[in-house]
Amino acid sequence: MLEFKKLTLDDIIENLQYFSGYGFYISDNSAAFKYMWQEYFTEYFAKIEDCLIFKEYFQGRVFFHYPICLHQEQDEDVALDAIEEYCRENNVRLHYTSVPKEKITKLVMRYCSEMRLNNKRRWRDYLYNAEDFVKYEGKKFSGQRNHVNKFRKLYPDYEFCALSSADAEEIREFLKEFARRQIAKGTTIAREELQSVYKLTEVLEKLNLKAGGIRIGGKLVSYSVGEVCGDQLIIHVEKALTQFEGIYATTAHEFARHYVDGSIKYINREDDSGDSGLRKSKLQYNPVELVDKFNVYPHRAIDSIPHYPELSSERLILREITDFNANELYRLEFDEERNKYWGYNWREHYSGEPTPEYFLSNIRADFKNKEEMPFGIFFDGMFAGEVVLHNFGYRNDCEIGVRLLPEFEGKGIAREALLTLMHYAFFTLDIDVVLAKCYKPNERSRKCLLSAGMKACGEDETYYHFKKTAAM
Repeated sequence: MLEFKKLTLDDIIENLQYFSGYGFYISDNSAAFKYMWQEYFTEYFAKIEDCLIFKEYFQGRVFFHYPICLHQEQDEDVALDAIEEYCRENNVRLHYTSVPKEKITKLVMRYCSEMRLNNKRRWRDYLYNAEDFVKYEGKKFSGQRNHVNKFRKLYPDYEFCALSSADAEEIREFLKEFARRQIAKGTTIAREELQSVYKLTEVLEKLNLKAGGIRIGGKLVSYSVGEVCGDQLIIHVEKALTQFEGIYATTAHEFARHYVDGSIKYINREDDSGDSGLRKSKLQYNPVELVDKFNVYPHRAIDSIPHYPELSSERLILREITDFNANELYRLEFDEERNKYWGYNWREHYSGEPTPEYFLSNIRADFKNKEEMPFGIFFDGMFAGEVVLHNFGYRNDCEIGVRLLPEFEGKGIAREALLTLMHYAFFTLDIDVVLAKCYKPNERSRKCLLSAGMKACGEDETYYHFKKTAAM
């Protein structure tokens, strides 16, 4: 089981090798990005094998980043398995974010066609040939050359200088002036980004970052921060005082001249966040690629079911539990002998005396939220109990459970209900594997599961585990 912890600066420093060796052109998986945006996205992380897994909260949803692995691809598979298991155990919907396009085929094969993708334009990173910024050669960079030449003519005493945390006070003074001139017209996210730039200045060396800026007359008038990840230099920060004409083109050029070496093939200038002015500016530098970042939403079998079917067997009808059955459901829920082995005790989540409507509203919410499918079992027209498909996984699997009112036990009803619902799971929902478990002292449940064709597949301290496929 994955154990996530809140991401801290020390965690980022301890795992720098994952970021510096990252082989995809996505800025989200870099040390500085994680540090700058850790609060905005509420970042958590876990490790399994040689893989780093990030979990974040954004706009009310949980998202997992595609695992960052140091070595073997099988470690990646272990990490994906662990994410799925974490989601099942914690009732969390599985959403991936910032998935490289190179990994989409793998996820398609893993989840088949049961997944939804999006690849929003505003989050795509701009990737450039590093040498283009070093040289600004050719007709397509004539505009940038003109800006640089004019800047050099206007400010012949300018100098580009490497910066470090020792220059933090000077950098802060520059950022304050930048904020006074620029941030008033900025968005909320722009203001949050500026705050993250302030704190990044304190940890430049700790995160192995490259920093530099232009001074005119000894005064800092631009500031830029980059990070080497694989063969790309990611530009996390680029701020300048625009009253100095040509300052941005010159800063980008000088930064590349200073920090691009033979190991750097690309410069990544991150996304434009949907800002029209920023988009126009980034496109003018002639990117070689807008790097796709996919959000992936795997579906489960239950997600596409709009309403309950009605299922029948030789003696039983399985259908939705309605208002007419509220009192019988209430009696089933209150029967402690029936429920001590059910695995869920409503008393732990409710104080006071619930009404029949409380339990009915709960099972309706469970189906509406696609958490489970509870069917009423009807024998000779009477409510006999409940059989449930639940804990749906992302690899065409789910669990099954059954419980009966005491007067209906010993008649083979539980076995028949299990067989009927498993047939529906296999041949209508296209489930590959149905799983079940029972408490070890519950011998009646163990025998019932075996009689329904389920095979024992393991045990732990608490449960016996079972599974069944359509071929069994």
